[in-house]
Amino acid sequence: MSPEQQRALTAFNTEHVGPSNGTLAFVLVVTRSLKSMTFPVNASSLKTAQGGQVKGLGGAATDSILKDHGITRRLASEGGRTSRGNLGRLEAYVDAMNSLWSAGKLDLDDAEAYWVQQVLTYWAQQPFTFKLDPSKSLRSSIRHLISQAVSRQQAAGGKMYAGTVMQHLVGAKLDLVKEGEITHHGASVADAPTNRAGDFLLGDVAIHVSAAPSEGLMRKVVQNLEAGLRPVIITTENGLGGAKASATLAGIEDRVDVIEIEQFISMNVYEWSKFDRDSRPTTVGELIRRYNKIVAHCEADPSLRIEFDEP
Repeated sequence: MSPEQQRALTAFNTEHVGPSNGTLAFVLVVTRSLKSMTFPVNASSLKTAQGGQVKGLGGAATDSILKDHGITRRLASEGGRTSRGNLGRLEAYVDAMNSLWSAGKLDLDDAEAYWVQQVLTYWAQQPFTFKLDPSKSLRSSIRHLISQAVSRQQAAGGKMYAGTVMQHLVGAKLDLVKEGEITHHGASVADAPTNRAGDFLLGDVAIHVSAAPSEGLMRKVVQNLEAGLRPVIITTENGLGGAKASATLAGIEDRVDVIEIEQFISMNVYEWSKFDRDSRPTTVGELIRRYNKIVAHCEADPSLRIEFDEP
């Protein structure tokens, strides 16, 4: 992308778009529409017949564009269709694109790629959500939370969101059990430099939290056993089989507990709420509050926070 176009798009983003799914959907659809038009473009040709809306806006149109870039996540169900400010944005955007065209600096493929990247950045800055749906199991709600972290991790190309969310969710649960006596660490802080036996050490129990248990983790588990500790691995449903297989290969399958995180969290929530339906949202809310407090203390990324959607 030319420096001139980069500057123009960045300026338009700052003034007219920003962190909003509706305006991002708008600019994606308009950019795609401009690809089939002859420049210079008159903004009125991108308006509906009545002139009250921008042509083509909607969730399906936005989904289609993102799918062309290998993204299947939905940005906005309305796709910016109901925003009253889009007509003004349309005039400003068309003016900016016409100016780039007249200067010979316009590349609409690059412009579309720029806005797709802004969508990914927008998602990466949003907190995760936890919805306690009465029609679904508590385990499915926890699974949905972790799946959000997995999806963000895949889009981010390497940043370990899933393991971080899991570690601090387990930490929040342990905080409730031990009434705040737990020491928490950032997810990127390795065990070795701090001489930690695991992510958490409670009495003689060394707890390891991992979305994908590795051979390196199993070596730590063996070291725990040699030190007279009781190792516990908390992992995902997908990681359960691999962790058990690795333990069998290491000959310690009957000396290490491997627990799936959904079960680990959900059963305690039921117990803390005394199996009372009306008390359950309060218990989950306290778990999320403690999680967010841990994240604020241990991590620099505020997007790791969780918003609790109460029933």
